Amino acid sequence: MQQELRLSTSAAVAANEQLLKEEIADALSLSPEKKFFFRLLKRSVDARGRSIKINLTLKIFIDEIPEEEDFSMFYKDVEGKQSAVIIGAGPAGLFAALRFLESGIKPIIIERGKTVKDRRRDLAAINKDHIVNPESNYCFGEGGAGTYSDGKLYTRSNKRGDINRILRIFIFHGASSEIMVDAHPHIGTNKLPGIIEKMRETILKHGGEILFEHKLTDLEIENKEISVIEILDLKNGETKKISTKNLILATGHSARDIYELLQKKNIFIEAKPFAMGVRIEHPQEIIDSAQYHCRTKEETEKIRELLPASSYSMVHQVKGKGVYSFCMCPGGIIAPCATAQQEVVTNGWSPSKRNNPYANSGIVVGLDLNDFKKFEKEKALSGLRFQQELEKNAWINGGKTQTAPAQRLVDFVNKKHSNSLPDCSYLPGITSVQLQNVLGDLIADSLREGLKEFGKKMRGYYTNEAVLVGVESRTSTPVRIPRDAETCEHVEIKGLYPCGEGAGYAGGIVSAAMDGERVAEKIIQKNLF
Repeated sequence: MQQELRLSTSAAVAANEQLLKEEIADALSLSPEKKFFFRLLKRSVDARGRSIKINLTLKIFIDEIPEEEDFSMFYKDVEGKQSAVIIGAGPAGLFAALRFLESGIKPIIIERGKTVKDRRRDLAAINKDHIVNPESNYCFGEGGAGTYSDGKLYTRSNKRGDINRILRIFIFHGASSEIMVDAHPHIGTNKLPGIIEKMRETILKHGGEILFEHKLTDLEIENKEISVIEILDLKNGETKKISTKNLILATGHSARDIYELLQKKNIFIEAKPFAMGVRIEHPQEIIDSAQYHCRTKEETEKIRELLPASSYSMVHQVKGKGVYSFCMCPGGIIAPCATAQQEVVTNGWSPSKRNNPYANSGIVVGLDLNDFKKFEKEKALSGLRFQQELEKNAWINGGKTQTAPAQRLVDFVNKKHSNSLPDCSYLPGITSVQLQNVLGDLIADSLREGLKEFGKKMRGYYTNEAVLVGVESRTSTPVRIPRDAETCEHVEIKGLYPCGEGAGYAGGIVSAAMDGERVAEKIIQKNLF
């Protein structure tokens, strides 16, 4: 007999299988001699009260042994089959390719960056030598921006696709089955690259094609329909053309040259709202103590033996502007995510164990089109130009290297220069500046009010032990590539499928993966093959 059980228990019980079995037996009124097994379906931490609870959803197997869960996927051999072209090997592009394999269509992926292994040298060059390779960095390369920036798999986009299906595909390619259980699943930057490599192996093994270090440079349109693309081989400088009637554009939110190409070709794009701000970093102990209601350091250390590094999510309205936390990374590291030499961009990531001594999060201000009026002559690229201006400000104020401008939290709010800065996980280094000069009045003033309110909501948050590091600017794309809601094709160009974060239709790994599958499915349904 099988039965589902929801249980709210202590962290100590949740972490001890024998104690948990005893509590299950008690909840179901099972006799001591009754044999049963359980499988964990969902797990979340409820730290709202002084007494922390672990909420569990369990499947109980009474007098029967559960079968091992099957995460198998079945892909067809597409060697020699008709093809579809995908620009970008991020989650949208990879999951579109895997969906094509299931349907017998050959995916051809064009990726400007390098493989996950080869990207590491370029990431090291940013951190150690302050050299940015514009084609291979934290944003560009196999797996996309998420590969080396955490692998968070949480999304609220449950109406856009089958979240569990996406998680199962990750598990098939080597992720832990724990991602099906945790309320806020995350793979970890130390593990995600290997999973991405296995996805590549699946695509190649079944006849798909991936061209790394190849860049889309032109599109040919005939009668309002995509016909030919031109790509540049970045290794030898040669260009070649590929004919296609179906092109998925899954280039991510930082491929600015793609937006400029589309505007140059008079392909309709539009500016969209997005958010910008800073990364804030606290000692993880401060966040744990506040979120887990600990009174002493010893108490914090004890609870951390049972619970993961704590996270937070906060929002406040300031004169109609939303100020909120974004991409919070407990036990994490601030990373340099510039895609050009004369800019400084920050993001955050965590290893799978989330065991670094710092907690970081984006703290950003929601901006609308009126905030970009300075660049209104740029039309659809007005928000992008605003974004570029702040990133260059950060580069100039940081000393024209990848050193990032920074300021202690309380000093920033009080408009006081920080005479010293705390230790920080940002490896290229930080330098003390007045962040107002980097961010401008609109963003800086909104952040000040928001941060003061956050300090009221979380004990210990408002402290000069915290440091603000600028700028957090790649929260989402500042440009939307509009598409038809039903066909997913561009509103004017047939056969052109804007997809994922770069088109404005996703906001994270899982939502981008689901969008990639959705667009691939639309192409499959056209029965053009």
